Amino acid sequence: VTYKGYGVIYNWFAVNDSRHICPEGWHVATNSEWTTLISYLGGAGVAGGPLKNSLQWQSPNTGATNSSCFSARPGGWRTVGGTFLEVGQTGCFWSSTLSGSNPYYRMLLYNSAGVTESNGTKVPGFHVRCIKD
Repeated sequence: VTYKGYGVIYNWFAVNDSRHICPEGWHVATNSEWTTLISYLGGAGVAGGPLKNSLQWQSPNTGATNSSCFSARPGGWRTVGGTFLEVGQTGCFWSSTLSGSNPYYRMLLYNSAGVTESNGTKVPGFHVRCIKD
């Protein structure tokens, strides 16, 4: 897996680092901002399609249209030990919002048009999307 093909993967500690992972004038999307985007795209059951690009995803890449121009790629995720899993099948994106002590993230799958909201530990490697302040 290369960052040139799928983008850089970070743990949540990098997302929350005081040095800021995003360029000046940008920030990692909050869970609320993810919810707004997903609602705008028709809701959690279908919003994955407009978010996913048509490249790199394992077939059937259900619903993929990239009509939002988000161009989500299936970079999978990285375990604590550094192993990359589900490349070609999954795209996981951190939010900057915590649920208790666990951060929220969003997940897209090759075989679903939906977007899943979850929260979990801070140590796996997921992708981020920076949005303009």
